[in-house]
Amino acid sequence: MPSVLPIDPPQRLVRSLHGHPDTEEAAAAAKWLEKLPGLLETVLRRWDLTDERVVSPGGRTSLLVLVRQADGTPAALKLTAPGTSAAREAEALAHWNGWGAVRLLRSAPEDGALLLERLHGEVSLRSLPEAKAVLEASSVLRRLWVSPAPGHGFDSVAERTAVEAEMIREHAPDEVRPLVGEALELRDELLADPQDEVLLHGDFRQGAVLSGSGERAPWLVAGPEPLTGEPAYDLARLVRDRLHDVMASAGAPAATRRRVHRLADSLEVERDRLRGWALFRAARSGVRHLWRGDRQDGEALLEFAGWL
Repeated sequence: MPSVLPIDPPQRLVRSLHGHPDTEEAAAAAKWLEKLPGLLETVLRRWDLTDERVVSPGGRTSLLVLVRQADGTPAALKLTAPGTSAAREAEALAHWNGWGAVRLLRSAPEDGALLLERLHGEVSLRSLPEAKAVLEASSVLRRLWVSPAPGHGFDSVAERTAVEAEMIREHAPDEVRPLVGEALELRDELLADPQDEVLLHGDFRQGAVLSGSGERAPWLVAGPEPLTGEPAYDLARLVRDRLHDVMASAGAPAATRRRVHRLADSLEVERDRLRGWALFRAARSGVRHLWRGDRQDGEALLEFAGWL
């Protein structure tokens, strides 16, 4: 039975939700945080789970609680905040069925609740040396890039980036308009020449690939923001992994371009397409960070985009 102990949402989650610049979204997030203890109690009782502890620092858009199922099997309960799609995440995880990804045990999308197999969340690919981490990440990506099921409900890269392009146009500061203009032009060019569509993770990075039990797979990905499109879009987020380490190194722009080439070649993706999506996604993230008031990370991302 659930212990229903008082919960203290991790500060990373609280800061992220309260810091949203859109007042309506911030209000919805605050309301969700207020109701979170009751929601957790409801889901624990419904699924006969016993809570052990809240994972901290956790994510920026969800609460993760380590739990035990009725038979004592460990699991992880994820409660997602407004603005995220538990239904789409559940659909993707069910389609992968544990192939390269965490296994979905139960879901209640109407409550934003997902019950997942428990991974070793404290150990990600970021704990490995860079070369080994990239090798393992590439292996996981090859498993994820499968054809989506007929009649799926996922957005396409074109649909998702259309929304992002509008955000960029509206909120980009004047001093980065030339870079933003190039990013938007590259997006249009890439979409005008469509490639084979596969199911994408959407936010693939080293920190999202966690240590598994070892019985099924050593590394499994979690936290998808699934959509459909070409592999180069998914790989683009991996290009800027360990960004602050890259920026602190000598010859960072040249090293970044070499990374694009290595990743593209290792996964048989066209270099120019990977460079284009990496630039667009970095510019999009940089503008979004600036819009939310995070100038340090925003400027770093835009500088990175300029190297490409």
